[in-house]
Amino acid sequence: MSAPLIQLDLDIEGMTCASCVARVEKRLTALDGVEAQVNLATERATVTAPSTVTADELVAAVAKAGYTATVRPPADERAAADREQTPTSGPTSDPSATVTTLRTRLVVSAVLALPVVLLAMIPAWQFDHWQWLSLTLATPVVFWGGYPFHRATFATLRHGSVTMDTLITLGTGAAYLWSVWALFFGMAGMTGMRHEFTFFAPDADPSSALYLEVAAGVTVFLLAGRLIEQRSKRAAGEALRDLMTLGASEVSVLRHRAPDPTDLMAPTRTEERIPIEQLLVGDQFLVRPGESAATDGVVVEGAASVDESLVTGESVPVELVAGSRVIGGTIARGGSLVVRATAVGAETQLARMAQAVEAAQLGKSRVQRLADRVSSVFVPVVLVIALATAIVWALTGSTMEAAFTAVVAVLIIACPCALGLATPVALLVGTGRGAQLGILIAGPEALERASGIDRIVLDKTGTVTSGRMSVTEVWASGATDEVLALGAALEAASEHPIAEAIVAEATRRDAARPVVSDFASLEGLGVTGTINGGTVLAGRPAFAEDQGFRIGPDAASALASAAERASTVVVVAWDGEVRGVVEVADTVKPEARAAIGRAVSLGMTPVLLTGDNAAVAARVAGEIGITEVIADASPSDKVDAVERLQAAGHRVAMIGDGVNDAAAIATADLGIAMGTGTDAAKGAADLSIVSGSLATAIDAVRLSRRTLGIIRGNLFWAFAYNVAAIPLAALGLLNPMIAGAAMAFSSVFVVLNSLRLRRFRPAA
Repeated sequence: MSAPLIQLDLDIEGMTCASCVARVEKRLTALDGVEAQVNLATERATVTAPSTVTADELVAAVAKAGYTATVRPPADERAAADREQTPTSGPTSDPSATVTTLRTRLVVSAVLALPVVLLAMIPAWQFDHWQWLSLTLATPVVFWGGYPFHRATFATLRHGSVTMDTLITLGTGAAYLWSVWALFFGMAGMTGMRHEFTFFAPDADPSSALYLEVAAGVTVFLLAGRLIEQRSKRAAGEALRDLMTLGASEVSVLRHRAPDPTDLMAPTRTEERIPIEQLLVGDQFLVRPGESAATDGVVVEGAASVDESLVTGESVPVELVAGSRVIGGTIARGGSLVVRATAVGAETQLARMAQAVEAAQLGKSRVQRLADRVSSVFVPVVLVIALATAIVWALTGSTMEAAFTAVVAVLIIACPCALGLATPVALLVGTGRGAQLGILIAGPEALERASGIDRIVLDKTGTVTSGRMSVTEVWASGATDEVLALGAALEAASEHPIAEAIVAEATRRDAARPVVSDFASLEGLGVTGTINGGTVLAGRPAFAEDQGFRIGPDAASALASAAERASTVVVVAWDGEVRGVVEVADTVKPEARAAIGRAVSLGMTPVLLTGDNAAVAARVAGEIGITEVIADASPSDKVDAVERLQAAGHRVAMIGDGVNDAAAIATADLGIAMGTGTDAAKGAADLSIVSGSLATAIDAVRLSRRTLGIIRGNLFWAFAYNVAAIPLAALGLLNPMIAGAAMAFSSVFVVLNSLRLRRFRPAA
């Protein structure tokens, strides 16, 4: 019998390029039964392993690859630490410290390197013995400024590996050592020596050639690129950090106790302030104006306007009353609430959102997996190319200096860090921005599937419609409010959705409900009672006729109109006649028609797929502008409908919210679950919409396509850069310092290009 599987997250320090990622993955997966996915942007690995494999073994495997790893704490512990603003354990726990250290190295190195570069580039500024000043200034830049690169190089070399940092160390080190040799043993140290900087390989006496500006300048460029990269990666993860720190650190819990017979004035409910970690399911807690709800729950008392924008992306505050659902992390803007906790810790919606976003950010697209495989052999290939370059230049009779310049340029320009960052940084930003808008993306595979969608299939109830019955029309032979007041008085005791809709409408209109006596209910037919001495009925038309109430011509006309609209009707009758007809229907979401229009503009043909009857389906489809309707569909029928569209060559997205939609969501090329729906639907989906808004669902497709487009652009740039730059460097057409600037820019470009996703906005 095989051992059960466990999953651990590791924080990894020291990775700088895609070849590092491939090396760590190779070491981890060499352990029996271990699967690992390593992400450069988040500097993390998610490992699935048999329970017989210990965390120490996994950490040791990473160490054998030349890197440092620590086990990542659970999400709720990290969130608590973030709220307290204390660093969690692990090498990546304090990214601001890394940024500060890099900034210090960059500033000092830039100040020292600037005179070195200017003296090398401007012969008129070169004075006697200027070269020795350059050596003095360049030495701390190369060794102290470049220490992060050199440390990584020697750490991996100890384990028989080479990485991007190896190329940097070889390139800058060779340029520096050549210059030292030329100064001490060649002609470069002579008084009056002058040096001319060129963009192309010079052809001069190698014993007088200096490359100190290359060694110092490249180090500064690389430090600048690394700093921008780290700051941008940190900014890219801000959305996730915001999610994990939304909850309060403390909560006011209400404690109940039995009345004290000796002190009847003593309170039976007291307030106690406790850390959020001590809150239990079932506890009642207080949310005051301006405070965040400590966890998920249900309102027990009070009413408040609650801002859910940070969780659902909805900008309009939601009015919550007794019985309303509360999402942890949302903010009460007006009024106070007493909430009963229904979930705590990792079980809250906020925690599950954060976990989903983190899981998505670790994923890799098919193209990125190819890039990782290429990068794993890229550095050794570059070393071979550099050696071949030196040999070819030597065989063609060129000067030693020209050959050396070409070799150094090849080593410096070929660093594959842009390849490693192309997908994870874009995914980091895209999923984080999606989380801010209430969109949870399962991973890069979902982005790839979203790109080719041309059919979007929508469930009706809860997706296109609100999923709640509402009063849409009222006909009355007299006063409308009287019909609603009498109907609501009879229906007040019922929990049926139709009854609740009538009561809600009467309350909205402030229609005062009279007292009912002699109440009687016939299941599925209607209710009767005595009001002000007379018998009043609310129910089906046939039930009213059976009870002896006449349906007059006007009432019959109102019923016929309701039938045309496929509405559900409740008649209200008294004094022997039907005097009111109340139409109730599941109303279309306000944003639905505009959302369907945007789907069409994105090249997707909408299809309404519902289990409701054809008349209701046709009415709803007509309201929102859908022409293709499939009605009376069972769960298996929905799967068949999706498969038929796929068989016809279409790429299908399915949007739904119920258990009956789960199979179709899983079958579709892209599954989208509304967050107001069931766990079964959300579990089968590639994208989940926290707010349940159809407009947000269409925005999710837009964001997915935009993110994938950024990823493809990044990968194209990274590949094209190396393909074009390495031959130029090998041919001696690039000065090594220019090569270093170009290499640093390639990584910065990929990161900054990805950060454009932070500006993604929902469609107006």
